[in-house]
Amino acid sequence: MSNGSNGRPNGILNRYVLVLNQSYEPVMVTNAKRAVILLILEKAEEVVNYKEIIHSTSMQMPLPSVVRLSRYVPVRNKEVVLTRKNLLKRDNHCCQYCGRTSVALTIDHVIPKQNGGRNSWDNLVAACHSCNVRKGNRTPAEASMDLLIPPFKPSRITYFQKFVRKHQEAWKPYLYMEPGV
Repeated sequence: MSNGSNGRPNGILNRYVLVLNQSYEPVMVTNAKRAVILLILEKAEEVVNYKEIIHSTSMQMPLPSVVRLSRYVPVRNKEVVLTRKNLLKRDNHCCQYCGRTSVALTIDHVIPKQNGGRNSWDNLVAACHSCNVRKGNRTPAEASMDLLIPPFKPSRITYFQKFVRKHQEAWKPYLYMEPGV
């Protein structure tokens, strides 16, 4: 299996799959390998497939894109967990000061920790190294640096929407991304 430019494996079984609850509520995004296992164990059903077909020695099936769980699963914590990975996804892997995307990113405290800034969705942003150093232990106003987008706590739906790419257009009705759905 080869690695893509983002360092993640890019094999067909690592393709993203949207998992819906029995009620069609988005529950999670997983990889195709895990979704296929859910289908084989009859814990989920296919809703939408990619165009690719996957093969084993004894069977073949379309590669799932959206699956629906056979039984309703209560979703305990409906909040997006604050992690580096999720924060970078919220900020589209883009420095929130200069807009650069093709550089390694750090996490910056908008209000510095020494001034009481917390580790929270509304105080952390992605920043390139040079902007983070330039800002230092100052607020953006003190450093004369404007944020492109103010930090915010993403909802589960906006988080799931970040996974949608051109080959996942079929996800849009389940993520409230098409009018009239």
